[in-house]
Amino acid sequence: MTDLRELVRGLGDCPGVYRMLDEAGVVLYVGKAVSLRKRVSSYLRPMKSPRIVSLMAAVRHIEVTVTHTETEALLLENNLIKTLKPRYNVLLRDDKSYPMIFLGGTGDFPRLGFHRGARREPGRYFGPYPSATAVRETLNLLQRVFPVRQCEDTVFRNRTRPCLQYQIHRCSGPCVGLVDKDSYARDVAHTLLFLEGRNKTLLGELKRQMTEAATRLDFEQAARLRDRAALLSAVQERQYVDNDKGDADVIAVASEGGVSAVAVLAIRGGRQLGCKTLFPRVPEAMPVAEALAAFLPQYYLGQSPPARIYLEVPVPGRDPLEEALRADSGHAVKIAVPARGIPRQWLALARTNAVDALRRRQAERASHGARWEAMTAALGLKAAGRVECFDISHTQGELPVASCVVFGPEGPIKSDYRRFHIEGVAGGDDYAAIGQAVTRRYSQAPLPDLILIDGGAGQVARAHEALQALGRQGRVLGIAKGPDRRFGDEEFYEPGNPAPFTLDGAPAALLFLASVRDEAHRFAITGHRGRRAKARLVSELDTIPGIGPKRRQTLVKALGGARFVAQAELADLERLPGISKGLARRIYDIFHAKGDPCP
Repeated sequence: MTDLRELVRGLGDCPGVYRMLDEAGVVLYVGKAVSLRKRVSSYLRPMKSPRIVSLMAAVRHIEVTVTHTETEALLLENNLIKTLKPRYNVLLRDDKSYPMIFLGGTGDFPRLGFHRGARREPGRYFGPYPSATAVRETLNLLQRVFPVRQCEDTVFRNRTRPCLQYQIHRCSGPCVGLVDKDSYARDVAHTLLFLEGRNKTLLGELKRQMTEAATRLDFEQAARLRDRAALLSAVQERQYVDNDKGDADVIAVASEGGVSAVAVLAIRGGRQLGCKTLFPRVPEAMPVAEALAAFLPQYYLGQSPPARIYLEVPVPGRDPLEEALRADSGHAVKIAVPARGIPRQWLALARTNAVDALRRRQAERASHGARWEAMTAALGLKAAGRVECFDISHTQGELPVASCVVFGPEGPIKSDYRRFHIEGVAGGDDYAAIGQAVTRRYSQAPLPDLILIDGGAGQVARAHEALQALGRQGRVLGIAKGPDRRFGDEEFYEPGNPAPFTLDGAPAALLFLASVRDEAHRFAITGHRGRRAKARLVSELDTIPGIGPKRRQTLVKALGGARFVAQAELADLERLPGISKGLARRIYDIFHAKGDPCP
């Protein structure tokens, strides 16, 4: 501790980020400070919090990075937490991008569609939404009211006849010139009003146009506008809580028994669009305000937060957090604790969702724990802490992928999941594929308490041989479907014993092992499909004259991934270094001139 005190005395009274490391140099905690000296020195005073006492007992060194402002420190802290995943920080496990609605594109007939990921295409992005289901429900509603196209630009440019969406009156057919630019632009403007939450304005505009159409005796157009207004009014009565008040997220936290549930209730245009529940890893005894202060930047930075975020309690460092969100998103973001009114009712609803999700998560953990104990008892495992399961997926021997999923007493450990691209084995040779996967997995990784193989005696024997070749001993068990391939008839195989056994007397253990097997199967299939799609794209690139390994790598790296090459516009391809206009045109034609596809 003396060395740490010496280090603290040398710190400046300036903003920055500090990293606390243990004896092995592993980062235990990352924090930000307005004053590095004051903040870091506070850890060296007598503490009552068990969490801080436990942290400081393991800390052997502190590293700091000075920043210009507290906002800059917040952004750096967020990046370091996501990269290093320190055990004493709040960690948001669901760190994927969130779904949005996109309206835009090039040309006079912009498209409306689902979007997830980087915002490369010019246009307007609305969201984030709590789930893909919420996005698709909104898109479905918009299709029924405003016939704006939702097909991809590549489909739009190559159509020669109207598609099914036009036939069922969910698209106005701009691809084949069945709607003029002004009428289409009017539908786009109405769609924007809806997505921006300006619904009173939209209804007024529809009623005004309906009256004008009736005045000029265009009763067919007036009836269409009447139906649109009626549908919007019905949706408003059913879903709207706070009309014309824009977008907001309402966040509530429930904690019990070392588990925390964060419910994010999404309000878009005054409509409730569902509630997303996350289960971040929160250090024990951390106050709710501190947990929220750590959660918010991880959840929103790099995304597109709404204009308002409602919380149950005030969070420390609110001003720099609002500034960081404003700088990151390009618009003002207000974080508030509502005292009354409809936002307070939203908070109560979010709280109910958080408590319900926490109750269900604890019930799932208790159920999993019971199945885990039943499995260890049925198989004679003592104090088991880890089970790993392997499966192989391929299409008639093409591009096999092996999966390895990991389970512990509390459930799946998804951060430890692994996939292996199997190379150098004959097509369809699952025995050799299992042997290669086991060899690659355990050439360095520690052995689990149980290695589960999706397969019979042959796969188990090859996995056992692979372990022996590595000079290692571990429990290997094969799980295979019974003769009729019905759930509950599973047979189990062990090395050296070709006769299978069953677990008819231990249904909970059987249910656990079958669910682990199914998860390995799912993970292998998704990996194989991704590898196959990428390989087919690369093979198409290889058929283009002038594309070799170097240019192929340039394309994939510059556009952010193999699938983006197929989606790239001609202008994007022409801007790439080493790609001439002629070559760009050949690439574009390969992936876009595909005849007359139908969405």
